[in-house]
Amino acid sequence: MTTDISVVRWDPSQGPGQEYIDEFEYDGGNSSSRLFERSRIKALAEERESVQKKTFTKWVNSHLVRVNSRIGDLYVDMRDGKNLIKLLEVLSGERLPRPTKGKMRIHCLENVDKALQFLRDQRVHLENIGSHDIVDGNASLNLGLIWTIILRFQIQDITIEETDNKETKSAKDALLLWCQMKTAGYHNVNVRNFTTSWRDGLAFNAIIHKHRPDLIQFDKLTKNNPIQNLNNAFNVAEEKLGLTKLLDAEDVFVEHPDEKSIITYVVTYYHYFSKLKQETVQGKRIGKVVGIAMDNDRMINEYESLTSELLKWIEVTIVQLGDRQFANSLVGVQQQLAQFSNYRTVEKPPKFVEKGNLEVLLFTLQSKMRANNQKPYTPKEGKMISDINKAWERLEKSEHERELALREELIRQEKLEQLAARFNRKATMRETWLSENQRLVSTDNFGFDLAAVEAAAKKHEAIETDIFAYEERVQAVVAVCNELEAEKYHDIERIAARKENVLRLWNYLLELLRARRMQQNFQWNSIK
Repeated sequence: MTTDISVVRWDPSQGPGQEYIDEFEYDGGNSSSRLFERSRIKALAEERESVQKKTFTKWVNSHLVRVNSRIGDLYVDMRDGKNLIKLLEVLSGERLPRPTKGKMRIHCLENVDKALQFLRDQRVHLENIGSHDIVDGNASLNLGLIWTIILRFQIQDITIEETDNKETKSAKDALLLWCQMKTAGYHNVNVRNFTTSWRDGLAFNAIIHKHRPDLIQFDKLTKNNPIQNLNNAFNVAEEKLGLTKLLDAEDVFVEHPDEKSIITYVVTYYHYFSKLKQETVQGKRIGKVVGIAMDNDRMINEYESLTSELLKWIEVTIVQLGDRQFANSLVGVQQQLAQFSNYRTVEKPPKFVEKGNLEVLLFTLQSKMRANNQKPYTPKEGKMISDINKAWERLEKSEHERELALREELIRQEKLEQLAARFNRKATMRETWLSENQRLVSTDNFGFDLAAVEAAAKKHEAIETDIFAYEERVQAVVAVCNELEAEKYHDIERIAARKENVLRLWNYLLELLRARRMQQNFQWNSIK
């Protein structure tokens, strides 16, 4: 909503509760006091006008600096209208009609009128101000025009809605409320107006401290040092915040500070810190966007990293499960079977959880990006959820095949152990039988007569028949050993050694048998 601003004939000397004094009014009884009062009011008016002129001049220059211009005397340098047009262009951001060239009075009047017409188009009422007033350098109306411009472009748009009654205040009241809100709680600061509330400088310092506590040591300021307080705030605002020093401490620390000058200066604080707040909010928004983007990148990197690790584990595990170099013993295979069981119950379940977490992570990431109107992330080829599922299926197939192979090998090793046990039993019986028969054959008592020798010969033939018939049993031990050797039984060396021992005993028995036959034949021939 645009507010109409009207300007009446300017009189800096008129303050609240004061009235014009007719210079011809005379009261004989109070002539001295009347003259003194008139003189004092005139002095105050001149003082107020001087402060306003200085403040407004600095304010104008603070904006003209953006177009590399400046004025020295507010009343003189505005006469040609060119600086006035520049000022309005800077404040409004719009282009005004080009100034008329030339320095004649008519040219100046045309330029000032262009500026005034622009203000009228902005619905600013300029009662009693004409272009000739500005060209003629009328002090009061020059100040009135600048104040009107300040109201329109610096103060009019200030609105603060109170939380309690939701009532929107006027621009001036809104600015005052803003000051009160920012200085609330500060010791010795009570902003009630734009005049005396600012004399001690604490309010200026409080506003700066509220927004930039790093610049002001407020707890070290005292109400007893107003000039020092004012200079501190003005210098900090100028040096640290870049705010033009529109006022001097001596302009404020007076009995009746000029309201319009203080408003003009305070409003620069308002705009600076409001812009700072907007930039902070915008910065937070940008930070939030950047934060979301960074969080998305983190989640993408996390997804890709975890996917790579899981797929790598799956491939390595598939290779391990496909290894058929089993341990060559029953105990070894049993240990491998225990390791396989540990893989199934301890190693694999966390990986299955990781697989599920990856699906959740990707879903969360894509949902988050959609919620922020971003194109959802799509994993690269080979890292999609479908790729993980296919790899997992191959893993479970390898796992099943591994289990079958281990079971088969376990059965084979159990059979070999049973065969080895059978060999040991047979070898023990053969060794016992062979040893006993060696002792039997070693007996050489054949007798000394023909009948005894013939009886011994028949007995020997019976022994030979029995021994030769036992060869089949000896060969059975050899056959079992050969079978164990063919199956690569882990303890084949011991088995083979025992087989050789059985064969040695067998061969030795045969030698003893032949020797006994020869001895018997010799005995037979001796008797005949």
